[in-house]
Amino acid sequence: MSVYRYNRRVSYYETDKMGIVHHTNHIRFFEEARVNFMYSIGCDVRELEKKGIFIPNVDAYAKYVKPIKFFDDICVEVKLVKISGAKMQYEYTITLCGTGKIAATGSTTHCFVHSDMTPVNIKKIDPQFFENLKNNISE
Repeated sequence: MSVYRYNRRVSYYETDKMGIVHHTNHIRFFEEARVNFMYSIGCDVRELEKKGIFIPNVDAYAKYVKPIKFFDDICVEVKLVKISGAKMQYEYTITLCGTGKIAATGSTTHCFVHSDMTPVNIKKIDPQFFENLKNNISE
């Protein structure tokens, strides 16, 4: 699976006074899509957290191309583009389902840490989790 697609409808509370999705919500859309992608490939974030391993976001970028409005159906495409024992990087494209027009693009980078925020090598701590990610990297 090189590209994962996550569909959702925009809620009213996600919009601002101008009637468009507030810019901070694009990062949330990325997160929803990423967590669902990971779950779909056998990398349940909840299970990892039960083991005391967390995946904080260390970098996030969004480019806003076209406004997204209340009740728009959107598709968030997720691609895992880099993975190592220490971190992983994703790229995203948000499109409007009705037209297929690009509304936003972006990327996030995440590291793996213990609950005390010390770095951890996921390849050593949970080899299966790492392999599931590695086997789904986008080329």
